Amino acid sequence: MAAKDIAFLTGASGFVGTAVARRLIEEGLSVRALVRRTSNRANLSGLDLEIVEGDIRDAGLLDKAVSGARYVFHVAADYRLWAPDPQEIIATNTNGTRAVMAAALKAGAERVVYTSSVATLRLTGDGSPSDETMPLDEAHAIGAYKKSKVLAERLVERMIAEEALPAVIVNPSTPIGPRDVRPTPTGRIVVEAASGRMPAYVDTGLNLVHVDDVANGHVAALKHGRIGERYILGGQDMTLGEMLAEIARLAGRRPPSVKLPRQLIYPIAYGAEAMARITGREPFATVDGLRMAKYKMFFSSAKAERELGYRARPAADALAEAYRWFRDAGYLK
Repeated sequence: MAAKDIAFLTGASGFVGTAVARRLIEEGLSVRALVRRTSNRANLSGLDLEIVEGDIRDAGLLDKAVSGARYVFHVAADYRLWAPDPQEIIATNTNGTRAVMAAALKAGAERVVYTSSVATLRLTGDGSPSDETMPLDEAHAIGAYKKSKVLAERLVERMIAEEALPAVIVNPSTPIGPRDVRPTPTGRIVVEAASGRMPAYVDTGLNLVHVDDVANGHVAALKHGRIGERYILGGQDMTLGEMLAEIARLAGRRPPSVKLPRQLIYPIAYGAEAMARITGREPFATVDGLRMAKYKMFFSSAKAERELGYRARPAADALAEAYRWFRDAGYLK
């Protein structure tokens, strides 16, 4: 990897994409970033990169944008657990991935890092962590987002096998940290809990990872990853109760003590989705989110640690940075 080699990056204005862009710049690479015309570019302010405006499904634009790039990082994704038209999520994440990978092949890119998700992995059901040997079947994917990521990952795997696409796949778990402008579904939990608007919770669990550790994992995958392999970029397993207690401690609030059965939340989720269809705003509680909460979403990053030298900081540190950023940016009421 030489200074001023071009790295083409999709999703640069997003939460993970911004962190990856910063790391690539630190590595001395010349970053060419694809950004949608309507995207919030606050996270890109002051960064030394070239912005190309457009859509990841525009094959003609991608051919020009990827031309001359030594490396391609496809981070962009429609990360919503609910949409008025779920097919929109599937179309963006599958067709966009196909177009970016095709452009990388046409440009002769030396290495591609594709950002998948732990959503493409099967959960154990007993609370033990899942790993890369447990791919999820599309038929068992809950909701449009999970289905879209499974379809997109399988597409990349086929292109690796059949078209010699030089891609490494990374599977981030649940990123948290600063610069979550939108915010992401997990960021919304931090905001709601820190604002005292989560008096109860369900018995589930997440694997929380600092977004900058995810970005470090992307660079490690570029340097050390094996083509055709997938690597979980995770952090620390935490029950939702533990997560909310830590956020409450940071905010100086009492942690929620009421644990509700998921069945009691379903009417609220259905109502929230009905209201969202009227307002157009993504609901905080979703039916698919509740279905996923049936399982503890715990994962092991042992393979990435072993093969990439990947390391992640404690979840409490990531939560603290997320809390401080949301507080300083005026998200907390």
